[in-house]
Amino acid sequence: MMSFQFHRSAPSRFGPWATCLVGMLAGIVLVVLLSWWWLFLAVPATVLWVIGVIDYLQPHHSIRRIYPVIGRMRWLAEDLRPKIRQYFVESDTDGAPYTLDTRADVYDRAKGGEGIESFGTELDVYAQGYEWFLHSIYPKVPAEGQHRVRIGEASGAIPYDMALMNISAMSFGSLSGPAITALNEGARRGGFAHDTGEGAVSPYHRQGGDLVWEIGTAYFGCRTPDGKFDADQFVDECRQTDAIKMISIKLSQGAKPGLGGVLPGSKVTQEIADTRGVPVGETVVSPGHHSAFDGPDGLVEFVARLREISGNRPTGFKLCVGQRTEFLSAIRAMISADVYPDFIIVDGSEGGTGAAPLEFEDHAGVPLDDGLATVHSALVGAGIRGRIRIGASGKVGSGFDIARRLAQGADYTNSARTMMFALGCIQAQECHTNKCPSGVTSHNPMVTRGIDVEDKAQRVCTYQRSTVNNFNTILGVLGHTSACDVRPDQFMRRISQTESVRYDELWPVLPEGSLLDGSAPEAWMDDWKAAGGIAG
Repeated sequence: MMSFQFHRSAPSRFGPWATCLVGMLAGIVLVVLLSWWWLFLAVPATVLWVIGVIDYLQPHHSIRRIYPVIGRMRWLAEDLRPKIRQYFVESDTDGAPYTLDTRADVYDRAKGGEGIESFGTELDVYAQGYEWFLHSIYPKVPAEGQHRVRIGEASGAIPYDMALMNISAMSFGSLSGPAITALNEGARRGGFAHDTGEGAVSPYHRQGGDLVWEIGTAYFGCRTPDGKFDADQFVDECRQTDAIKMISIKLSQGAKPGLGGVLPGSKVTQEIADTRGVPVGETVVSPGHHSAFDGPDGLVEFVARLREISGNRPTGFKLCVGQRTEFLSAIRAMISADVYPDFIIVDGSEGGTGAAPLEFEDHAGVPLDDGLATVHSALVGAGIRGRIRIGASGKVGSGFDIARRLAQGADYTNSARTMMFALGCIQAQECHTNKCPSGVTSHNPMVTRGIDVEDKAQRVCTYQRSTVNNFNTILGVLGHTSACDVRPDQFMRRISQTESVRYDELWPVLPEGSLLDGSAPEAWMDDWKAAGGIAG
């Protein structure tokens, strides 16, 4: 297994650079005292020392800023990528969920590249799981700019026009201050939304980018000393922060559904403690369940309450789908109370996190394909799909990813990991240790100085714009000019070497209102009836 690990202590980070300085000085002295032959030491050492100075001062590459001279090993590896490509694709570092090619493509787009590859696809088009779209022989001129999805209009809330691709939930504490700052500034420049994650609205979120304030089970930013929901703090934050455009209640996270978040004590600095309202240096474990409400009726009431006291901001919830009957019970509660969330964010079980038990990362929750299809179909079957927007969160990193999620029923998408790549994340998978080598998830000032906020903010903005532009190109090739025209019958998945099926065959959508009139398939009707007992 090939991987590059960087030592984090200051001596080891600056050791090679310091060695070059010593070699340069020693070489000069020996040239003066002994022989010109010592130029063979002095000249290379001087060149390397100057390179170290350039690395330390330049703003564009975090690894080189943090690890002068030795950090260039990474760029050497990137230059060699075509020669060792297949090795990395087949055995990527520690089973990481994104291949080197995926990360390199994000880096390229974040820097303004076109993401164009020569010599054809590297994928096995006959392998199970391969996906493609059915182009039109009468393509349209690609649309330009962001597509907007209006959220909140159906409930009478202050509507918000959401971009097709946004920054998914990553909290301050999990990410460093400079990383959050760069994300929010990138969102401001690009005109897309930034989900705060459950760690509260921090000072670093206040760069002018639109915010979706996520309220988790620990109620950070609006909690009492004993960890309960504090309505007064919630109202004060909403009044003080105009950038908060929507409120999202986190029911569960795809990487660890049913469990609360964990922030190791080594990452709980004074600033993080003040932001979250927790003790300094102590590991923070969010509960697995909400204390402000219980059950589907309580969820619906809490949605209505937060929408009202937030100043009528669009309010919804995020979940990783589990038992279908429980989601259907929430729908029954909505219909019974005639109260509906403005949006539902579906988080797939393949989503990432800095800290979760391996069993949960690998085996808990419904993958985004199936979860998204379940939520979309259930809302259609209940006759309320037009009232509620659906966001999709889970490995959205390309224009094709956006298109396929829309085909599966989403109205917009959120991305976390690839936004981190745009910041310079190298997927060292040490988010929970406070030893992130790129400074994205570290709170060590010696490391976070590697993140040049101005440069990284522009990369985040450029990456999002490039990805949406790629989607626009796909949209035109599909024969459409509007994102809402994307259809599931235009996308295919191979299920064996000789068989492939359309999305609408893989995930058939219930007829409109069929759960209400009893015409839905038997399995759905059985779950719908069982959900009535849960919802009361």
